[in-house]
Amino acid sequence: MTAGHHRAPGGLSRRGVLGMAGLGVAAAGGGFGIWKAAGRTETPVGVAATPSAPAPTAAPFAEAADPDKLGGTVPFTAGKAKLGSYLALDKMTYPEAVEYRREQLGRDQAITHVFYAWPDRLPTSIEGMPAKSTPMVSWRGTKYAKILDGSSDDLIVAAARRIKRFDRPVLLRWGWEMNGRWYEWGGAQNGKNPAGYIKSFRHLRKIFDAEGADQVSWVWSPNWNSSTKQSWDTIDAYYPGDKYVDWVGVSGYNLHNESPDVLFDPIYRLFSARKPLMLTEVGSKDHGGSTKADWITKLSGYVAERPAIGGVVWFDTDTHPAYPEHWRFDTTAASTAAYQAMARTARFSG
Repeated sequence: MTAGHHRAPGGLSRRGVLGMAGLGVAAAGGGFGIWKAAGRTETPVGVAATPSAPAPTAAPFAEAADPDKLGGTVPFTAGKAKLGSYLALDKMTYPEAVEYRREQLGRDQAITHVFYAWPDRLPTSIEGMPAKSTPMVSWRGTKYAKILDGSSDDLIVAAARRIKRFDRPVLLRWGWEMNGRWYEWGGAQNGKNPAGYIKSFRHLRKIFDAEGADQVSWVWSPNWNSSTKQSWDTIDAYYPGDKYVDWVGVSGYNLHNESPDVLFDPIYRLFSARKPLMLTEVGSKDHGGSTKADWITKLSGYVAERPAIGGVVWFDTDTHPAYPEHWRFDTTAASTAAYQAMARTARFSG
């Protein structure tokens, strides 16, 4: 695989973004740490998957200010969910991986997920991206003080001007998983100050708006749970407000047999009456037998029962360093078949 599809030359790749997570463990020579598997979930190893819970009963978008404008420039479509991925397959360039998945699924990914470090030049195009795919740019953050003191304004302006040059609407996912302990833009590394995150998010959006980057649809994307388990560190404490957020995203991985409703229902209940939701990072470990295929099938059913979900973005890779799990969906014939079945349902025709 080439790195060009997810970072500018000299910038941090997704591997670096995940690895430099504040765990204090660095790989020799590379500066990349062990991936934060422990940070992604606080569920003890061995906890069994719970039965699928009934779908939340709150009416979707009952509290939306303008239901006709849900999703911003990447509009939410009722009854449809976009199925996309972060795609990085061993021994394949990105265009080759896109073609391989097209042959397997009989369709293109509807969302092309890429990652950029804070000082990187944001993309104006993505080589190999399907013609009708929507880019989702996950842009690494920095300490709140470096944003709020104005010292990063030139960098932010430059980023806005580059995004303006993209030939289509862009999902911008800035400062994801801020309720985890592993990133420098998390509340835990900024004086336990979720309000600083909110101010930073709003500051970025105001600059982008002032620069006319009006094809950006803003994605606010916490982790499925808050890692500190302290009262100041709740998910909704970081919410920038309906005026500043177009999509609510969430990261959640089946690491320890967490069912989809365990991972995603808490945030669904919090925001589905106001905003469309997107599972911005999702994947499943193989726990033996048909477990991975079964989990994908559960995920498909879960999304079908929750109408406010408008996107699912699989973490489709086997190239992640220092972590044994291959998150790509096709690790077994059964998991491949389950993912193909999900991709071909009408619910995922967005």
